[in-house]
Amino acid sequence: MCSIQGGTTVLGHPDKTLYKFLLVGLINTALGASVMFVAYNMLGLSYWLSSAANYIVGSTLSYFLNKYYTFQNNEHSLGMIFKFILHIAACYFLAYYLAMKMMYWLLAASSVSTRDNIALLCGMCLFTYMNYLGQRFFVFAKKRKKLQ
Repeated sequence: MCSIQGGTTVLGHPDKTLYKFLLVGLINTALGASVMFVAYNMLGLSYWLSSAANYIVGSTLSYFLNKYYTFQNNEHSLGMIFKFILHIAACYFLAYYLAMKMMYWLLAASSVSTRDNIALLCGMCLFTYMNYLGQRFFVFAKKRKKLQ
């Protein structure tokens, strides 16, 4: 069995942080997706504004829940907040850009609204995967003590 530092395994079962992250994600998804689809379909906001509204609302909640509940990180630093914002922004733009391009290619014959709604859903999935890895191993990773 291959393992990664901290207990998450590649071929075995993931550690408890993945399950906690997914639970937090369900809460964020319920709130953020509601904001996103209402903004796009009812308020007429653009693809990018609607998805951005989702991640502004969801990421704020995510920071606190994942920091303290999922990864149990009690460090207080502006650097951590900066890393979180940078990580969320990178995941957001990459996930939604790739999803939009992929759906416009795969669903070229569909309406713009259909492509955008499916791209928004796919972007959420891509974002979740990239976000877990980044928060786990970059943003909230516990600092290793240096050997003397």
